[in-house]
Amino acid sequence: MKNILFATSEAVPFIKTGGLADVAGALPKCFDKKYFDVRVILPKYACMKQEWKDKMDYVTHFYMDLGYKNCYVGIMHMEYEGIQFYFIDNEYYFSGPKPYDSAPWDLEKFAFFSKAVLSVLPVIGFRPDVIHCHDWQTGLVPVYLHDSFQQNEFFWNIKTVMTIHNLKFQGVWDVKTVQDITGLSDYYFAADKLEAYKDANFLKGGIVFADAVTTVSNTYAEEIKTPFYGERLDGLMCARANSLRGIVNGIDYDIFNPETDSCIAQNYNATTFRKEKVKNKIQLQRELGLEENPKAMMIGIVSRLTDQKGFDLIAYVMDELCQDAVQIVALGTGDERYENMFRHFDWKYHGKVSAQIYYDEALSHRIYAASDAFLMPSLFEPCGLSQLISLRYGTLPIVRETGGLKDTVEPYNEYEGTGTGFSFRNYNAHEMLNTVRNAERIFYDKKREWNKMVDRAMATDFSWNNSARQYEEMYNWLIGEK
Repeated sequence: MKNILFATSEAVPFIKTGGLADVAGALPKCFDKKYFDVRVILPKYACMKQEWKDKMDYVTHFYMDLGYKNCYVGIMHMEYEGIQFYFIDNEYYFSGPKPYDSAPWDLEKFAFFSKAVLSVLPVIGFRPDVIHCHDWQTGLVPVYLHDSFQQNEFFWNIKTVMTIHNLKFQGVWDVKTVQDITGLSDYYFAADKLEAYKDANFLKGGIVFADAVTTVSNTYAEEIKTPFYGERLDGLMCARANSLRGIVNGIDYDIFNPETDSCIAQNYNATTFRKEKVKNKIQLQRELGLEENPKAMMIGIVSRLTDQKGFDLIAYVMDELCQDAVQIVALGTGDERYENMFRHFDWKYHGKVSAQIYYDEALSHRIYAASDAFLMPSLFEPCGLSQLISLRYGTLPIVRETGGLKDTVEPYNEYEGTGTGFSFRNYNAHEMLNTVRNAERIFYDKKREWNKMVDRAMATDFSWNNSARQYEEMYNWLIGEK
């Protein structure tokens, strides 16, 4: 039996701010239980729902040094869907109204968490073969493991994996503060270790000291070796190229299933979508005050409204797009200028454009089910989950060819009759608009071709099982078994 520990700052259903929580919550369930004992460790935040806190059992507590401080480390435990979850309890660090705050407080909080992850292992009697760290919040786990923990043979030969979900967030602050917080010696604050551009960088430390580095799609793994996508760490990514691999995220096929989804008006599957899917559109048009027209092409957008997601392109051509025979439904929050941009077009083209500037999980399901196409023109996208969900619901993605979008959406080729969506290459508003208009042309003039594409989209498999096999292979390689 191989022991794997996921160290993460969030995991569904306990706490979620983004895609990382989906990965840490869903992926561990998909490993082969005969060969892998996968457990998850995360902070016990005060802002978790009380129902989860009530189900946790107290294991024990002890005290641990962190820099100049002596800190309380409580261990809580619960089993959920067959997976053992451990929670690190410390009210000083984890009592805020949300999981993340701002630097340098967050850096101290996750330095504490990273050291505590290692400190609790002998106490709970679980010795992992591999510790799988996620994003900068756990970047110091491989560093601490390399440092003081080597005095205890319990920790010898434990391997580490660093997974980068989004390279933009690195955990950066000045060297002196980080040195005081972490208690690490000068040795670690050199340019080939934690130091980057005169600051200390948690993620860089994780990448340097981990035995393997992964990111969440093949294309993104290649892109981050270049200056445009590398967020000033492209040189390091090139240096670690032999240990770097991309494994595409999956989605939970039980939660995102148009056949059983209780959030949507009409269930359907790959056989019945031609008749049944449209009922979701009519219901959503009614709900959001759009013109009720089953034949109108509906384009869905469910997203954080930020530059990364390509909303400057949409803003640039939105007036032109609204001249077409389309309806646009947007759900999400983010930058004020994009929130107001959608509100403006909802007002200007009322009945054609619906802007829902908040977040609602159930409504997002209804939008995936009701829409004909899903627009996602990201500037960069490590993996992206929305396009995987829309494929599952037979809603054809219109994406820019970057990162995980390029790896998961096959562009339509009308000569060969292939593809599961539409894509464009350059970060250009009119190139995007032309791609949307090409999709409109197929939708209105070649309905049989469109439906065949929906067939292919719904037949793709981006469940977690696929990704889990690739992680298993990597763990075996690290542990030294083929």
